[in-house]
Amino acid sequence: MKSPLSSRCSFGPDSSPLLHTDGAVFNSRRDFLIRYGSGFGGLSLAALFGINPFDLHGAPVSLAPTAPRGPLAPKLPHFKSKVKAVIQIHAGGAPSTVDTWDHKPELTKANGQKIPGYEGVALASPFTFSKQGKSGIEVSEIFPELGKHVDSMAVIKSLFTEIPDHEIASKMLHTGSPQLPKPSLGSWVTYGLGSVNQNMPGFISLGGSPNFRQCAFLPGIFQGCNVNYDPTASLSTILANIRSEFSTMDRQRRQIDFAAKSNLEHSMKLQKDDQLDARIQAFEIAFKMQTEATDAFDISKESEATREKYMGPASGSYASAMKNVRSNGAKMLVARRLVERGVRFIQIGTGGWDNHENIAVTAKAAATEVDVPIAALLSDLKEKGLLDSTLVIWGGEFGRTVTQQGGGAGSPGRDHNGRAMVTWMAGGGVKPGITYGATDEFGGKAVENPMHIHDLHATMLAIMGFDHTKLIYNYNGRDFRLTDNFGNVVKEIIA
Repeated sequence: MKSPLSSRCSFGPDSSPLLHTDGAVFNSRRDFLIRYGSGFGGLSLAALFGINPFDLHGAPVSLAPTAPRGPLAPKLPHFKSKVKAVIQIHAGGAPSTVDTWDHKPELTKANGQKIPGYEGVALASPFTFSKQGKSGIEVSEIFPELGKHVDSMAVIKSLFTEIPDHEIASKMLHTGSPQLPKPSLGSWVTYGLGSVNQNMPGFISLGGSPNFRQCAFLPGIFQGCNVNYDPTASLSTILANIRSEFSTMDRQRRQIDFAAKSNLEHSMKLQKDDQLDARIQAFEIAFKMQTEATDAFDISKESEATREKYMGPASGSYASAMKNVRSNGAKMLVARRLVERGVRFIQIGTGGWDNHENIAVTAKAAATEVDVPIAALLSDLKEKGLLDSTLVIWGGEFGRTVTQQGGGAGSPGRDHNGRAMVTWMAGGGVKPGITYGATDEFGGKAVENPMHIHDLHATMLAIMGFDHTKLIYNYNGRDFRLTDNFGNVVKEIIA
Protein backbone atom coordinates (compact mmCIF):
# COMPACT_ATOMS: atom_id res chain seq x y z
CA MET A 1 0.00 0.00 0.00
CA LYS A 2 1.35 3.41 -0.90
CA SER A 3 1.93 5.84 1.89
CA PRO A 4 -0.54 8.73 2.03
CA LEU A 5 2.26 11.18 1.31
CA SER A 6 3.60 9.31 -1.71
CA SER A 7 0.14 9.21 -3.23
CA ARG A 8 -0.16 12.97 -2.91
CA CYS A 9 3.39 14.20 -3.58
CA SER A 10 5.09 14.49 -6.93
CA PHE A 11 8.72 15.42 -7.24
CA GLY A 12 11.00 15.58 -10.30
CA PRO A 13 10.70 16.96 -13.84
CA ASP A 14 6.94 16.84 -13.93
CA SER A 15 6.38 18.29 -10.48
CA SER A 16 5.11 21.73 -11.49
CA PRO A 17 3.35 22.90 -9.42
CA LEU A 18 5.42 21.38 -6.60
CA LEU A 19 2.71 19.47 -4.79
CA HIS A 20 -0.92 18.50 -5.21
CA THR A 21 -3.08 17.29 -2.37
CA ASP A 22 -6.80 16.63 -2.52
CA GLY A 23 -7.15 19.08 -5.36
CA ALA A 24 -5.25 21.83 -3.58
CA VAL A 25 -2.42 23.48 -5.50
CA PHE A 26 0.80 24.69 -3.88
CA ASN A 27 2.32 27.48 -5.89
CA SER A 28 5.62 27.72 -4.08
CA ARG A 29 7.95 25.94 -1.69
CA ARG A 30 6.92 28.44 0.99
CA ASP A 31 3.27 27.46 0.54
CA PHE A 32 4.26 23.81 0.83
CA LEU A 33 6.23 24.35 4.05
CA ILE A 34 3.46 26.38 5.66
CA ARG A 35 0.88 23.69 4.97
CA TYR A 36 2.97 20.62 5.75
CA GLY A 37 5.40 21.86 8.36
CA SER A 38 2.85 21.02 11.03
CA GLY A 39 2.82 17.43 9.85
CA PHE A 40 5.91 16.68 11.90
CA GLY A 41 3.87 17.44 15.00
CA GLY A 42 1.39 14.91 13.71
CA LEU A 43 4.12 12.28 13.56
CA SER A 44 4.73 12.81 17.28
CA LEU A 45 1.02 12.51 17.89
CA ALA A 46 0.95 9.26 15.98
CA ALA A 47 3.64 7.85 18.24
CA LEU A 48 1.42 8.51 21.24
CA PHE A 49 -1.22 6.15 19.86
CA GLY A 50 1.11 3.61 18.30
CA ILE A 51 -0.05 4.53 14.80
CA ASN A 52 2.18 4.22 11.77
CA PRO A 53 1.81 7.71 10.19
CA PHE A 54 2.43 6.25 6.73
CA ASP A 55 -0.38 3.72 7.08
CA LEU A 56 -3.27 5.97 8.07
CA HIS A 57 -5.84 3.74 6.42
CA GLY A 58 -4.54 0.51 7.88
CA ALA A 59 -4.72 -0.95 11.37
CA PRO A 60 -2.75 0.75 14.16
CA VAL A 61 0.86 -0.41 14.15
CA SER A 62 3.00 -0.28 17.26
CA LEU A 63 6.08 1.86 16.79
CA ALA A 64 7.78 0.53 19.95
CA PRO A 65 6.01 -2.54 21.33
CA THR A 66 8.44 -3.02 24.21
CA ALA A 67 8.48 0.53 25.56
CA PRO A 68 5.81 3.16 26.24
CA ARG A 69 5.83 6.20 23.97
CA GLY A 70 4.48 9.69 24.21
CA PRO A 71 4.80 12.60 26.65
CA LEU A 72 4.06 10.48 29.73
CA ALA A 73 6.72 7.87 28.96
CA PRO A 74 9.13 7.48 31.92
CA LYS A 75 12.16 9.75 31.69
CA LEU A 76 15.42 9.94 33.60
CA PRO A 77 16.11 12.98 35.80
CA HIS A 78 19.33 14.96 35.57
CA PHE A 79 21.00 12.84 38.24
CA LYS A 80 20.26 9.72 40.25
CA SER A 81 17.42 9.84 42.77
CA LYS A 82 15.62 7.24 44.85
CA VAL A 83 12.37 9.19 44.70
CA LYS A 84 9.76 7.86 42.29
CA ALA A 85 6.62 9.61 43.56
CA VAL A 86 5.50 12.70 45.47
CA ILE A 87 2.54 13.15 47.83
CA GLN A 88 1.89 16.83 48.49
CA ILE A 89 -0.51 17.57 51.37
CA HIS A 90 -1.70 21.17 51.37
CA ALA A 91 -2.71 22.53 54.79
CA GLY A 92 -5.14 25.10 53.41
CA GLY A 93 -5.76 28.22 55.47
CA ALA A 94 -2.16 28.62 56.71
CA PRO A 95 -1.26 26.89 59.99
CA SER A 96 0.36 28.82 62.81
CA THR A 97 4.00 27.86 63.31
CA VAL A 98 4.04 28.48 67.08
CA ASP A 99 1.03 26.21 67.62
CA THR A 100 2.34 23.29 65.54
CA TRP A 101 6.09 22.75 65.04
CA ASP A 102 7.91 25.81 66.44
CA HIS A 103 7.94 25.92 70.24
CA LYS A 104 8.53 29.42 71.66
CA PRO A 105 8.83 29.61 75.49
CA GLU A 106 9.57 33.35 75.28
CA LEU A 107 6.18 33.93 73.67
CA THR A 108 4.56 32.19 76.61
CA LYS A 109 6.40 34.46 79.03
CA ALA A 110 5.29 37.56 77.10
CA ASN A 111 1.64 36.52 76.85
CA GLY A 112 -0.70 39.53 76.89
CA GLN A 113 2.16 42.03 76.71
CA LYS A 114 3.57 44.28 74.04
CA ILE A 115 6.64 42.76 72.38
CA PRO A 116 9.35 44.68 70.51
CA GLY A 117 8.89 44.88 66.74
CA TYR A 118 5.28 43.67 66.72
CA GLU A 119 1.91 45.36 66.78
CA GLY A 120 -0.60 44.22 69.35
CA VAL A 121 0.00 41.97 72.33
CA ALA A 122 1.60 38.55 72.45
CA LEU A 123 -0.60 35.48 72.26
CA ALA A 124 1.01 32.43 73.82
CA SER A 125 0.20 29.07 72.31
CA PRO A 126 -2.59 27.34 74.23
CA PHE A 127 -0.88 24.01 73.51
CA THR A 128 2.00 22.26 75.21
CA PHE A 129 5.02 20.94 73.35
CA SER A 130 7.12 17.85 74.04
CA LYS A 131 10.22 16.28 72.56
CA GLN A 132 9.48 13.32 70.34
CA GLY A 133 11.51 10.45 68.89
CA LYS A 134 15.23 9.88 69.08
CA SER A 135 15.78 13.25 67.41
CA GLY A 136 14.00 15.09 70.21
CA ILE A 137 12.13 17.43 67.87
CA GLU A 138 9.54 19.42 69.80
CA VAL A 139 5.97 18.85 68.60
CA SER A 140 2.67 20.39 69.67
CA GLU A 141 0.21 18.24 71.58
CA ILE A 142 -2.26 18.67 68.70
CA PHE A 143 -0.22 16.11 66.72
CA PRO A 144 -0.02 13.08 69.05
CA GLU A 145 0.26 10.57 66.19
CA LEU A 146 2.32 12.59 63.74
CA GLY A 147 4.76 13.34 66.55
CA LYS A 148 5.74 9.67 66.50
CA HIS A 149 7.16 10.13 62.99
CA VAL A 150 9.55 13.05 63.55
CA ASP A 151 12.55 10.76 63.09
CA SER A 152 11.49 10.44 59.44
CA MET A 153 11.01 14.19 58.94
CA ALA A 154 12.98 17.28 58.06
CA VAL A 155 11.06 20.14 59.72
CA ILE A 156 11.70 23.52 58.05
CA LYS A 157 11.06 26.38 60.49
CA SER A 158 12.41 29.32 58.49
CA LEU A 159 10.25 29.33 55.37
CA PHE A 160 8.80 32.66 54.26
CA THR A 161 6.76 34.27 51.49
CA GLU A 162 6.18 37.88 50.46
CA ILE A 163 2.40 38.27 50.26
CA PRO A 164 0.27 36.70 53.05
CA ASP A 165 -2.91 36.57 50.97
CA HIS A 166 -4.55 33.15 50.68
CA GLU A 167 -5.13 33.13 46.92
CA ILE A 168 -1.83 34.72 45.92
CA ALA A 169 0.30 32.83 48.43
CA SER A 170 -1.35 29.53 47.52
CA LYS A 171 -0.63 30.13 43.85
CA MET A 172 2.98 30.94 44.79
CA LEU A 173 3.30 27.73 46.80
CA HIS A 174 1.93 25.55 44.02
CA THR A 175 3.27 27.24 40.89
CA GLY A 176 6.21 29.43 41.93
CA SER A 177 4.42 32.57 40.72
CA PRO A 178 2.07 34.79 42.74
CA GLN A 179 0.09 36.07 39.76
CA LEU A 180 1.10 34.84 36.31
CA PRO A 181 -0.47 31.58 35.08
CA LYS A 182 2.43 29.15 35.54
CA PRO A 183 2.58 25.33 35.60
CA SER A 184 2.09 23.74 39.00
CA LEU A 185 4.72 21.73 40.83
CA GLY A 186 2.99 18.47 39.91
CA SER A 187 2.92 19.43 36.24
CA TRP A 188 6.65 20.22 36.24
CA VAL A 189 7.51 16.92 37.96
CA THR A 190 5.38 14.92 35.52
CA TYR A 191 6.79 16.85 32.57
CA GLY A 192 10.31 16.04 33.77
CA LEU A 193 9.85 12.40 34.79
CA GLY A 194 6.83 11.14 32.88
CA SER A 195 4.81 8.42 34.58
CA VAL A 196 5.49 4.78 35.34
CA ASN A 197 1.90 3.74 34.67
CA GLN A 198 0.71 4.63 31.17
CA ASN A 199 -2.86 3.63 32.03
CA MET A 200 -3.27 6.39 34.63
CA PRO A 201 -2.67 10.15 34.68
CA GLY A 202 0.79 11.04 35.92
CA PHE A 203 -0.59 13.77 38.19
CA ILE A 204 -3.76 13.30 40.25
CA SER A 205 -5.26 15.78 42.71
CA LEU A 206 -7.79 14.90 45.39
CA GLY A 207 -9.58 18.22 45.85
CA GLY A 208 -8.18 21.73 45.92
CA SER A 209 -8.31 24.71 43.58
CA PRO A 210 -7.79 24.30 39.81
CA ASN A 211 -4.92 26.79 40.21
CA PHE A 212 -3.04 24.18 42.24
CA ARG A 213 -3.00 21.63 39.40
CA GLN A 214 -2.81 23.83 36.31
CA CYS A 215 -0.34 23.06 33.53
CA ALA A 216 -0.54 26.60 32.04
CA PHE A 217 1.68 26.63 28.92
CA LEU A 218 2.94 23.05 29.33
CA PRO A 219 1.18 20.50 27.09
CA GLY A 220 -2.28 19.62 28.39
CA ILE A 221 -1.31 16.03 29.21
CA PHE A 222 0.57 17.38 32.25
CA GLN A 223 -2.51 19.01 33.77
CA GLY A 224 -3.47 17.51 37.12
CA CYS A 225 -6.47 15.20 36.88
CA ASN A 226 -8.82 16.12 39.72
CA VAL A 227 -10.90 13.47 41.46
CA ASN A 228 -13.43 14.77 43.98
CA TYR A 229 -12.99 11.74 46.18
CA ASP A 230 -15.66 10.96 48.75
CA PRO A 231 -15.45 7.64 50.63
CA THR A 232 -19.22 7.61 51.07
CA ALA A 233 -19.94 7.88 47.32
CA SER A 234 -20.03 5.08 44.79
CA LEU A 235 -17.12 4.67 42.39
CA SER A 236 -19.43 5.38 39.46
CA THR A 237 -20.14 8.79 41.02
CA ILE A 238 -16.53 9.52 41.94
CA LEU A 239 -15.26 8.55 38.50
CA ALA A 240 -18.28 9.83 36.58
CA ASN A 241 -18.44 9.09 32.85
CA ILE A 242 -15.18 7.15 32.86
CA ARG A 243 -16.95 3.97 31.73
CA SER A 244 -19.48 4.01 28.92
CA GLU A 245 -22.92 2.50 29.47
CA PHE A 246 -23.58 2.37 25.77
CA SER A 247 -20.44 0.93 24.19
CA THR A 248 -18.16 -2.05 24.72
CA MET A 249 -14.45 -1.63 25.42
CA ASP A 250 -13.58 -3.00 21.98
CA ARG A 251 -15.92 -0.54 20.28
CA GLN A 252 -14.52 2.35 22.31
CA ARG A 253 -10.99 1.30 21.34
CA ARG A 254 -11.91 1.39 17.66
CA GLN A 255 -13.64 4.77 18.06
CA ILE A 256 -10.57 6.31 19.71
CA ASP A 257 -8.24 4.84 17.09
CA PHE A 258 -10.44 6.24 14.31
CA ALA A 259 -10.53 9.67 16.00
CA ALA A 260 -6.74 9.57 16.39
CA LYS A 261 -6.23 8.83 12.69
CA SER A 262 -8.71 11.52 11.67
CA ASN A 263 -7.11 14.11 13.89
CA LEU A 264 -3.66 13.15 12.64
CA GLU A 265 -4.80 13.74 9.07
CA HIS A 266 -6.26 17.07 10.18
CA SER A 267 -2.95 18.01 11.78
CA MET A 268 -0.95 17.06 8.69
CA LYS A 269 -3.25 18.91 6.29
CA LEU A 270 -3.78 22.09 8.27
CA GLN A 271 -1.78 22.86 11.40
CA LYS A 272 -0.82 21.41 14.73
CA ASP A 273 -3.33 22.32 17.47
CA ASP A 274 -2.08 21.91 21.05
CA GLN A 275 -5.60 21.92 22.48
CA LEU A 276 -6.65 19.22 20.06
CA ASP A 277 -3.58 17.15 21.00
CA ALA A 278 -4.41 17.52 24.69
CA ARG A 279 -8.00 16.44 24.08
CA ILE A 280 -6.89 13.36 22.15
CA GLN A 281 -4.45 12.42 24.90
CA ALA A 282 -7.19 12.90 27.51
CA PHE A 283 -9.50 10.53 25.57
CA GLU A 284 -6.75 7.92 25.49
CA ILE A 285 -5.97 8.18 29.21
CA ALA A 286 -9.67 8.10 30.10
CA PHE A 287 -10.11 4.92 28.09
CA LYS A 288 -7.16 3.24 29.78
CA MET A 289 -8.36 4.38 33.22
CA GLN A 290 -11.57 2.38 33.01
CA THR A 291 -9.95 -0.64 34.62
CA GLU A 292 -7.02 0.70 36.62
CA ALA A 293 -8.64 3.82 38.09
CA THR A 294 -11.68 2.03 39.45
CA ASP A 295 -9.35 -0.46 41.12
CA ALA A 296 -7.07 2.24 42.57
CA PHE A 297 -9.93 4.19 44.14
CA ASP A 298 -11.74 1.15 45.49
CA ILE A 299 -10.57 1.13 49.13
CA SER A 300 -13.06 -1.61 49.94
CA LYS A 301 -10.35 -3.96 48.66
CA GLU A 302 -8.24 -3.01 51.69
CA SER A 303 -8.69 -4.92 54.93
CA GLU A 304 -10.96 -3.50 57.61
CA ALA A 305 -7.93 -3.12 59.86
CA THR A 306 -6.14 -1.00 57.25
CA ARG A 307 -9.16 1.22 56.65
CA GLU A 308 -9.61 1.73 60.38
CA LYS A 309 -5.93 2.59 60.72
CA TYR A 310 -6.43 5.50 58.33
CA MET A 311 -10.03 6.47 59.02
CA GLY A 312 -10.92 5.36 62.52
CA PRO A 313 -13.91 3.14 63.38
CA ALA A 314 -16.61 2.89 60.71
CA SER A 315 -19.49 3.24 63.16
CA GLY A 316 -20.42 4.87 66.46
CA SER A 317 -20.14 8.43 67.72
CA TYR A 318 -16.55 8.73 66.45
CA ALA A 319 -17.64 8.28 62.83
CA SER A 320 -20.35 10.94 62.99
CA ALA A 321 -18.19 13.43 64.91
CA MET A 322 -15.09 12.89 62.81
CA LYS A 323 -16.41 13.04 59.26
CA ASN A 324 -13.37 14.97 58.05
CA VAL A 325 -11.00 12.49 59.68
CA ARG A 326 -12.62 9.70 57.69
CA SER A 327 -12.58 11.74 54.47
CA ASN A 328 -8.91 12.69 54.85
CA GLY A 329 -8.02 9.16 55.90
CA ALA A 330 -9.63 7.75 52.78
CA LYS A 331 -7.70 10.23 50.61
CA MET A 332 -4.40 9.27 52.25
CA LEU A 333 -5.20 5.60 51.66
CA VAL A 334 -6.03 6.29 48.02
CA ALA A 335 -2.74 8.21 47.72
CA ARG A 336 -0.82 5.16 48.91
CA ARG A 337 -2.70 2.97 46.41
CA LEU A 338 -1.88 5.43 43.61
CA VAL A 339 1.81 5.38 44.53
CA GLU A 340 1.72 1.59 44.37
CA ARG A 341 0.29 1.84 40.86
CA GLY A 342 2.99 4.13 39.55
CA VAL A 343 1.27 7.53 39.65
CA ARG A 344 4.01 10.13 39.82
CA PHE A 345 2.45 13.04 41.74
CA ILE A 346 -0.53 13.03 44.12
CA GLN A 347 -1.86 16.27 45.57
CA ILE A 348 -4.23 16.25 48.56
CA GLY A 349 -6.12 19.30 49.76
CA THR A 350 -6.95 19.62 53.47
CA GLY A 351 -8.07 22.70 55.38
CA GLY A 352 -9.30 24.30 58.57
CA TRP A 353 -6.21 26.39 59.36
CA ASP A 354 -7.58 29.92 58.83
CA ASN A 355 -7.68 30.48 62.58
CA HIS A 356 -8.49 34.17 63.03
CA GLU A 357 -10.49 33.46 66.18
CA ASN A 358 -10.60 30.88 68.95
CA ILE A 359 -7.35 29.23 67.90
CA ALA A 360 -7.39 26.97 70.94
CA VAL A 361 -10.37 25.18 69.41
CA THR A 362 -10.00 25.71 65.66
CA ALA A 363 -6.31 24.77 65.36
CA LYS A 364 -6.91 21.67 67.45
CA ALA A 365 -9.81 20.68 65.18
CA ALA A 366 -7.76 21.20 62.00
CA ALA A 367 -4.92 19.10 63.40
CA THR A 368 -7.26 16.32 64.52
CA GLU A 369 -8.63 16.04 60.98
CA VAL A 370 -5.20 15.05 59.60
CA ASP A 371 -3.17 13.69 62.53
CA VAL A 372 -4.28 10.05 62.34
CA PRO A 373 -4.63 9.95 58.51
CA ILE A 374 -1.15 11.34 57.73
CA ALA A 375 0.48 9.26 60.48
CA ALA A 376 -1.17 6.17 58.99
CA LEU A 377 0.11 7.12 55.54
CA LEU A 378 3.70 7.44 56.77
CA SER A 379 3.46 4.15 58.69
CA ASP A 380 1.94 2.32 55.76
CA LEU A 381 4.49 3.61 53.25
CA LYS A 382 7.29 2.56 55.58
CA GLU A 383 5.83 -0.92 56.22
CA LYS A 384 5.40 -1.52 52.50
CA GLY A 385 8.92 -0.35 51.65
CA LEU A 386 7.61 2.68 49.75
CA LEU A 387 8.72 5.55 51.99
CA ASP A 388 12.29 5.51 50.70
CA SER A 389 11.03 6.10 47.16
CA THR A 390 8.22 8.55 48.03
CA LEU A 391 8.58 12.19 49.03
CA VAL A 392 5.80 13.37 51.37
CA ILE A 393 5.36 17.12 51.87
CA TRP A 394 3.05 18.96 54.32
CA GLY A 395 2.54 22.71 54.73
CA GLY A 396 0.34 25.74 54.16
CA GLU A 397 0.57 28.90 52.08
CA PHE A 398 1.94 31.15 54.87
CA GLY A 399 2.08 31.40 58.67
CA ARG A 400 0.23 33.37 61.32
CA THR A 401 1.02 36.21 63.71
CA VAL A 402 2.39 35.76 67.22
CA THR A 403 0.09 38.53 68.44
CA GLN A 404 -3.60 38.04 69.08
CA GLN A 405 -6.44 38.95 66.76
CA GLY A 406 -10.18 38.98 67.34
CA GLY A 407 -12.18 37.44 70.10
CA GLY A 408 -10.85 39.65 72.85
CA ALA A 409 -9.39 37.85 75.84
CA GLY A 410 -11.91 35.02 75.61
CA SER A 411 -11.30 33.45 72.19
CA PRO A 412 -8.43 35.16 70.33
CA GLY A 413 -6.87 33.93 67.12
CA ARG A 414 -4.02 34.93 64.80
CA ASP A 415 -3.82 37.04 61.65
CA HIS A 416 -1.86 36.31 58.44
CA ASN A 417 1.94 36.34 58.53
CA GLY A 418 4.22 35.61 55.58
CA ARG A 419 7.47 36.23 57.45
CA ALA A 420 7.43 32.84 59.19
CA MET A 421 5.85 29.62 57.99
CA VAL A 422 6.58 25.96 58.58
CA THR A 423 6.61 22.83 56.48
CA TRP A 424 8.01 19.33 56.74
CA MET A 425 9.19 16.72 54.30
CA ALA A 426 9.61 13.00 54.87
CA GLY A 427 10.68 9.99 52.87
CA GLY A 428 13.10 9.42 50.04
CA GLY A 429 16.02 11.80 49.67
CA VAL A 430 15.25 13.69 52.89
CA LYS A 431 17.66 13.84 55.81
CA PRO A 432 15.52 12.41 58.62
CA GLY A 433 15.07 13.65 62.18
CA ILE A 434 16.30 17.21 61.66
CA THR A 435 15.06 20.78 61.88
CA TYR A 436 16.29 23.50 59.56
CA GLY A 437 16.36 27.25 60.20
CA ALA A 438 14.87 29.20 63.06
CA THR A 439 12.59 32.15 63.80
CA ASP A 440 13.21 34.92 66.34
CA GLU A 441 12.56 34.33 70.05
CA PHE A 442 8.83 34.93 69.60
CA GLY A 443 8.40 32.97 66.35
CA GLY A 444 7.19 35.78 64.12
CA LYS A 445 10.05 36.11 61.65
CA ALA A 446 12.59 33.76 60.03
CA VAL A 447 16.06 34.87 61.15
CA GLU A 448 18.32 31.82 60.82
CA ASN A 449 18.74 30.34 57.33
CA PRO A 450 15.66 32.04 55.85
CA MET A 451 14.23 29.88 53.08
CA HIS A 452 12.07 31.36 50.33
CA ILE A 453 9.38 29.38 48.47
CA HIS A 454 11.68 29.36 45.43
CA ASP A 455 14.35 27.70 47.61
CA LEU A 456 11.81 25.10 48.75
CA HIS A 457 10.94 24.29 45.15
CA ALA A 458 14.60 24.11 44.11
CA THR A 459 15.30 21.73 47.00
CA MET A 460 12.31 19.53 46.25
CA LEU A 461 13.33 19.24 42.59
CA ALA A 462 16.89 18.39 43.67
CA ILE A 463 15.51 15.57 45.83
CA MET A 464 13.66 14.35 42.72
CA GLY A 465 16.92 14.35 40.75
CA PHE A 466 16.62 17.68 38.92
CA ASP A 467 18.83 20.69 38.52
CA HIS A 468 16.08 23.30 38.83
CA THR A 469 17.94 25.66 36.48
CA LYS A 470 17.79 23.05 33.71
CA LEU A 471 14.22 21.81 34.05
CA ILE A 472 12.89 24.29 31.50
CA TYR A 473 10.19 24.72 28.87
CA ASN A 474 10.40 27.19 26.05
CA TYR A 475 7.22 29.21 25.62
CA ASN A 476 6.80 32.26 23.39
CA GLY A 477 10.54 32.38 22.80
CA ARG A 478 11.52 32.35 26.48
CA ASP A 479 12.78 29.54 28.71
CA PHE A 480 10.56 29.14 31.78
CA ARG A 481 11.16 27.11 34.93
CA LEU A 482 9.38 26.48 38.23
CA THR A 483 11.82 28.66 40.18
CA ASP A 484 11.82 31.50 37.63
CA ASN A 485 15.23 33.20 37.91
CA PHE A 486 15.61 32.44 41.61
CA GLY A 487 15.97 29.53 44.03
CA ASN A 488 18.84 27.95 45.95
CA VAL A 489 19.05 24.28 46.86
CA VAL A 490 19.25 23.73 50.64
CA LYS A 491 21.68 20.83 50.74
CA GLU A 492 21.41 20.46 54.52
CA ILE A 493 17.96 18.92 54.09
CA ILE A 494 19.00 16.39 51.46
CA ALA A 495 20.22 12.95 52.59
